[in-house]
Amino acid sequence: MIADAGSTAALCIIGAVTAVLLKQYCREQALFSSLAVCAIVTAAVLYGMTPVIDKLEFLFEQTSLDGSYLKILLKAIGICYITGIAGDICRDSGEQALASAAELWGRVSLLVLALPLIDSLLSLITGVLS
Repeated sequence: MIADAGSTAALCIIGAVTAVLLKQYCREQALFSSLAVCAIVTAAVLYGMTPVIDKLEFLFEQTSLDGSYLKILLKAIGICYITGIAGDICRDSGEQALASAAELWGRVSLLVLALPLIDSLLSLITGVLS
């Protein structure tokens, strides 16, 4: 795990240096360099998350909780990461408004994603109060 973190850090540092060097000549190529590194790191994270997801599924099977809650949790985590990366890339490109729009999209998506949980919670509260 530490070696993977070191490799990822090295890849990100090399990508950042490459982007800074390319930015002097062509801003578009610098942006594509950053996007490529982000895509590689994201793919590695998704691959590394497989044991975590398997363990979470196992833990959810041991409880009486509905399995759809785990799906909502994983989707929420994905939305948070995607939104954060998109916002950071937009900020690095000098597009503050686009970064804010990406973050707003993420917040609204999380709210929409949470609606079934809110519905279940309200049903539970109504049942307890009745």
